[in-house]
Amino acid sequence: MDPYFFAAEQTLNELQIPPQDLGTLDQSARAFQLSLQQGIKSFHAGLETETLGINGAYLGPTLRFNRGERVSLAVSNRIREASSLHWHGFHLPATEDGGPHQVIENGDTWNANFEVVQFAGTFWYHSHMEESSGEQVYRGLAGLIIIEDDDENLELPNTYGVDDIPLIVQDRRFNEDGSFSYMDTYDDLVIGVQGTDVLVNGTINPMFAPSTRLVRFRILNAANARTFDFALSNGQAFQQIASDGGLLEAPITQTSLQLAPAERAEILVEFNGQEPFNLISRGRTPSFPFFPGAMSELMRSLNSQELQILNLRPSSTLEASPTVPPQLASIYQLPAAAAENTRQFQLSMGAGMRSGNDAGPGTGARSGLGGGHGRGNYFINGRRMDMEYINERIPLNTTEIWELSNNSPMMHPFHIHNGQFQLLDRNGNPPPANERGWKDTVKVGSGERVRIIMRFTDFVNEENPYMYHCHILEHEDRGMMGQFVVV
Repeated sequence: MDPYFFAAEQTLNELQIPPQDLGTLDQSARAFQLSLQQGIKSFHAGLETETLGINGAYLGPTLRFNRGERVSLAVSNRIREASSLHWHGFHLPATEDGGPHQVIENGDTWNANFEVVQFAGTFWYHSHMEESSGEQVYRGLAGLIIIEDDDENLELPNTYGVDDIPLIVQDRRFNEDGSFSYMDTYDDLVIGVQGTDVLVNGTINPMFAPSTRLVRFRILNAANARTFDFALSNGQAFQQIASDGGLLEAPITQTSLQLAPAERAEILVEFNGQEPFNLISRGRTPSFPFFPGAMSELMRSLNSQELQILNLRPSSTLEASPTVPPQLASIYQLPAAAAENTRQFQLSMGAGMRSGNDAGPGTGARSGLGGGHGRGNYFINGRRMDMEYINERIPLNTTEIWELSNNSPMMHPFHIHNGQFQLLDRNGNPPPANERGWKDTVKVGSGERVRIIMRFTDFVNEENPYMYHCHILEHEDRGMMGQFVVV
């Protein structure tokens, strides 16, 4: 364990809970007013950091939507540079998606309006500005969305800030003067920007004191590039009840949970008045082959640090909590036989000594899973993102299988706009139980082939595309993104 990855400032700070924004309900929609703005925040005592935020200095409020309602969101831009705001995980018209084609110039206001058709769950919103998503999210343009469903009658912890706790987990790196350090090393270019300090809801060295026996944590990996492997420091098990797109069919008992950037999960942790313990991220044991050069060293160190996430200090007396129901949801599994078409997507990196398809001499990652002479760019099916080029045209009301392959040396989390999909298999094997719910982001490991299945319904637009991309934001910004239209 590398002590460098623990903040030098060991004073615990009470976990900040993002304020809720319930919107204003009128006859046609639930209306929200959001302002992208500049801010100043003190993450470390005695130092100030210039930030970006949404209705605040850093991050945004937790928006609460109701399934079946229409929402309208007026997003004004006051950050002195162009931006956008993407509703991550939502099935909605392409013009309302908030991707790189819905640019909000400085001083302008963009109005989005759509019906909420997603199931109850934990979603999020963030900047999706072309070639600037990474930096703008790093500086603070992101927030959580909770969808509720009046038809859901489960007894689960649901008192926001008490037993229903949002955890927006990020890693950040700071300069000596307190400013953010962003994209200033070779490592940042290759693996994406990873930090030495963990922030949870913008809180450094956070502490939470549970007052109930059962707490529901809604975890969002909002890091630019780091994958977290969540666990409890005392070895205690927890129950996962939801993934990206909502509740799983049944609770899944686990002792660890790996979330790549943009993935979400809801977990239930039981407290019994025991000694304090921590939510941590376990360090990954290096398995990448050793060979001379920076690439091997980078891959061997990737996500290998153990990190403190949240200090948990239960109250001496805890209020009773409801019993966790054995059945949470009924999920219709899309059959592979229903697919009318299959598409292939290959994720490739443009860094390192060899291209991903060049076996060359040597073994392991140098045999077809290398970087490449790509001048630091990144590709899907051999193409960099081009705002003027439509990569795929998908007929309306069809079901498709997308085969995702990765010929690079590191994992890429693959995200598709316009809703949720399901995993069919990983290298021909059924997905684990916690990946059998609805997903919008999926890990694709080095050398792995992942098959997903998705329905394309409701919205036709031959001019305005949706995105698909790696959610390591620095890879997205440098080309690992494509776009499709539904026709």
